[in-house]
Amino acid sequence: MGLVIFKGVVTGFILSIMIGPVFFMLIETSIVKGIRAALAFDIGVLLSDIIYISIVFFFLSEVTAAIDENKNILTVIGGIILIIFGVFNALKKQEAKLNTDFIQLVHQPRDYGVLLMKGFFLNFLNPMVLFYWFAVLTIDTDRVALGGWQAISFIAIILLTFFSVDILKIVGAKKLRVFITASVLKRLNLILGSILMVFGIVLIIRGFVTK
Repeated sequence: MGLVIFKGVVTGFILSIMIGPVFFMLIETSIVKGIRAALAFDIGVLLSDIIYISIVFFFLSEVTAAIDENKNILTVIGGIILIIFGVFNALKKQEAKLNTDFIQLVHQPRDYGVLLMKGFFLNFLNPMVLFYWFAVLTIDTDRVALGGWQAISFIAIILLTFFSVDILKIVGAKKLRVFITASVLKRLNLILGSILMVFGIVLIIRGFVTK
């Protein structure tokens, strides 16, 4: 069991520091909307991860066949979706009224729900997430010879580590608030939108050139 815990913590930590669209959106949400808003966004990401893990875990053979047959198509679709997210974010207009710290703090339950769904769909509609969970559950579980409850414990440890490191990122990003002004906020949205579009373009190119 000690090996399972160690392997789960290491895998969860590696996954949590991978640079991707969710990473940048999580940081921006923490800076602009606050810790609770970022946690709502991250819970949405976590829920989508759990769904993907369940699909891979219970339908491994079907997922293997689907990935082999449709990997390029899924990659291109994911790239297009990321580009759409990026364009929306880059062109997003700031609210006319910001508070004295230029932070758009979230207080309404409905807004938390919107952020949760945003995190869910941004992660869920990225096919690369399915690919890396497929790799984790087929390669890493074989390495530690897991089965039954050990496999479930391994996955739970990965997710717990993943979420814990995200909390550290969210709290750390909050420290950057003192540097945020209206003009910086506008540039931040533009930069984040551009990053999402770049990731999308890379996915589309990969989908067309990968055999």
